[in-house]
Amino acid sequence: MAKMSLEELRKLRSEKQNELKCRDRDGKTMQIIVGMGTCGIAAGAKDTLDAFISELTKNGLAEHAIIRQTGCMDLCASEPTVELIVPDMPTVIYGNVKADKVPEIVKSHIISKTVLDKMILNRPAAAQ
Repeated sequence: MAKMSLEELRKLRSEKQNELKCRDRDGKTMQIIVGMGTCGIAAGAKDTLDAFISELTKNGLAEHAIIRQTGCMDLCASEPTVELIVPDMPTVIYGNVKADKVPEIVKSHIISKTVLDKMILNRPAAAQ
């Protein structure tokens, strides 16, 4: 393995601290739950999870949202799937959430409080 420079180590530390911040539960008002069953991972859910961490950090929202993983949501044909629980918004599950869709979801659903109807797969029973 190649040696890392001090700057590379600092960058890696910062990235890992941001990831940990997104997984800490204390004081969080939003939840982003990414389906990470076998089908989700095969469809790119890891890239989707990483994109949410990056986008939330970029928009200064990492301290308000927890990002969690779950197993299969039984929506295999629509993976990667993401459930969003945001205050003053209906709980929804979005489907086919590739990493390139994450900025649109963060901007519309989380920041602007506008549901993306075209991407909704399901509204869990508790939220209807």
